Amino acid sequence: MASHDTGNGSAGAVKALWRYPVKSMAGAKLEEAPVTEGGILGDRGYAVIDRASGRVGSAKTPKKWGALLALAADYVEPPQAGAPLPPVRIAWPDGSAATSAGGGADVRLSETLGRQVTLTAERPETVSVERLDPLAAEETIVDIGELMMAGRFSDYAALHLITTATLARLAELGPESRFDVRRFRPNIAVASPEGAEGFAENEWVGREIAVGGDVRLRISDPAPRCSIPTLAQGELEKDPAVLRTVARHNSVPVPALGGEVLPCAGVYGFVVRGGTVRRGDPVRVL
Repeated sequence: MASHDTGNGSAGAVKALWRYPVKSMAGAKLEEAPVTEGGILGDRGYAVIDRASGRVGSAKTPKKWGALLALAADYVEPPQAGAPLPPVRIAWPDGSAATSAGGGADVRLSETLGRQVTLTAERPETVSVERLDPLAAEETIVDIGELMMAGRFSDYAALHLITTATLARLAELGPESRFDVRRFRPNIAVASPEGAEGFAENEWVGREIAVGGDVRLRISDPAPRCSIPTLAQGELEKDPAVLRTVARHNSVPVPALGGEVLPCAGVYGFVVRGGTVRRGDPVRVL
């Protein structure tokens, strides 16, 4: 079902903003965020590295790294453009915490994950990130490290956006599941305008959008979904049907992967012009 064209290019407004300081951990909800060429300042600035293999920890391989999703991370102070990233504070579900500043986080994370790991903001020159294909009949793991953004630990693009129209449509198609926006870990959740239906942001691919008065994004690809939206996160329970619903109703070509047809929800964007994004800012398709 196509989205309804409001006639003025309006795609809605920023409903929520998130920054995820550590890859695959829960992030921090923001009222406003500086957007640089690399995306929201400090987003995916840190990652956990397996000391034995050198691989970047990602909940895309749940057996090895799924425990990261139960942890929450935030900076001890706001990141500043042009300055080194501040330390991060990691919180465990039992209420305990450790920071990256003293090395205590490495010990706790190694205990939690059952292997020796290092929490770092230093991205290796050659990056290896494993992704489990959650829809394959047999366990199939591919390495997506070569797609990772330079200088940080994002899988591919500067920003990930998803609309309320998409979430509402998925909820209609899979009423047995809870399509909470947090399952999809976007940077920007867009409140779709009245009348928008279906997978509205699919139509943004290949176009530019304006977010607020300053920021311009080039929407490059629909966002392929891995197993993460199906996993338990906070009070959200594990639900494999989430991905099956996406696969059944919104499997579309992904330009970055040579047009391979994959289950997608949301879109990826690269920054054409930076600035500050605020909750409530209008979003327009240019």
